[in-house]
Formats: sequence, C-alpha cells, structure tokens
Amino acid sequence: MDLTFNKMKPLRNFQNVADQIQEAIINGRLKAGDKLPSEMKLKDMFETSRGTIREALRVLEQQGLIDIRTGVNGGAIVRDLSTEKIAEGLDLLMQYQKVSPRHLEEFRHEVEGRVTALAAERATKRDIQRLKHILAEALDQLEKGADGQKDFFRLDVKLHIALAEISRNPLFSAVLKMIHENILGRWLQVSSSHENILRQNYDDLCNIVNAVERGEANESRLLAHDHVRRFHRYMKKGTEYPKNVKKENYDGPTILY
Repeated sequence: MDLTFNKMKPLRNFQNVADQIQEAIINGRLKAGDKLPSEMKLKDMFETSRGTIREALRVLEQQGLIDIRTGVNGGAIVRDLSTEKIAEGLDLLMQYQKVSPRHLEEFRHEVEGRVTALAAERATKRDIQRLKHILAEALDQLEKGADGQKDFFRLDVKLHIALAEISRNPLFSAVLKMIHENILGRWLQVSSSHENILRQNYDDLCNIVNAVERGEANESRLLAHDHVRRFHRYMKKGTEYPKNVKKENYDGPTILY
C-alpha cells in the first residue's frame, strides 16, 4: 500500500489526521476492505501522538468510514460507503417530528416522479427484463395471500430501488435506496394489508414498468405520482403504530398525521 501523509498542523491534530485519511478513502487510495497501518505506524507517519491517532480513528468510525476490529486480525478497516448513517439520521428526524410523513410524501412525489421519468428515457432491454423479473416474483408472492405478504413488500422495495438505479443518477439512487430500505421497507415489514390493497399496489407497479418499457417519460411520472399518493393514503389510515404491532415491539418510523 503506497500511502504518504503530510506532517501535522499545530491545532486540532486529530481532525487533521482524520481529514487526510478521509481524503485517501474518497479519492480511492484507500478502498473498501483495506486495512489501515497500525496505530504505531500511523503515529510515525503523522509524527504525532498515539492518543491523537486513536481520537482520529474514533472520528472516522463515527462517520461510518472505518470499522475498528479487535483481536489478532483486528485494526482499522475501510468500510464500503453506504447510506446507513444518513438513514439513521432521517429515522431519528421522523421520530422527533422534524421530518413528518407528509414531508416524506411530498419528497417522494417529486423525486420518484422525476426518477421514473428518467428511467423511461434511459432503460435498456436488460433493465426492462430486470423489472419484469421482479414483477413476476411479486406476483408469485401476491398469489400466496397472507403468507406471501412480507416478501411482496420486499419486492416492492426492490423494484423502486431498481427504477432509481436505472435513472443512472447515483444521488437519486442512494437517497431512494436509503428511504425505501430503511424507512418504508421496515414499516412495510410489520404492517398488514387487505388483498385488494396489495393487488392495487401490484397493478400500479405493472403500469409503471409498462410505461417505462414504452419510453413514455411523462406517463411514467404521472403513474409514479398516483402510486405515491395512493400509498400514503393507505399509511394515513393507520394510527401511530401499524395495526397489531405493540409500541414496544416497533422499531420503524412513527406514522403520525
């Protein structure tokens, strides 16, 4: 591993260390899975104290950039960058009413409409095959009734994420993946729905995929808008916690309108 670092600045030494290692991760000199040099080696490379190195590593760990492992094969390991920390923050904001379900609906209405339109403009034949495969799996679960409900919801989330990825915009993809997997997905996994609601949801997804396949961007956008509005109307029928789920057993976002 060919790593070099600048000598320390006098103030906030630990932050200087953290910033340089962070830059090495962002520009690709350090990749996911790479192990950082030992604390003693980093101490010599930065010409600073071991305490400064430890504080810098704690900062990087809190930022989700590294994992610190113990044991013989332990050390600081570069993490694969993900939206996990953002998701935790958004979940907390929702629970403390800083971001309400109404805010979430408004965001999804605008962003998912745009993303679905982009997917219609940019989808390849392979992308369409991917979407249809997800729909086929979802139909299999739908036909199982209550036994297939959780897997149906999982595939619902999977299809929305696929549409975001097909938009070819990594920002849309990252944010919507975080929202669907960590916010909506967890709520869906503990909710229950009437079969007619699931069937309507499936029909919505089929219509969206068909419009994307035809390359009809505006129609895809309008269908996504309708789908989001319908979903959030369903959410509004609930109370603070999904039906049949006790407060102490629920770890999803608070649904309050």
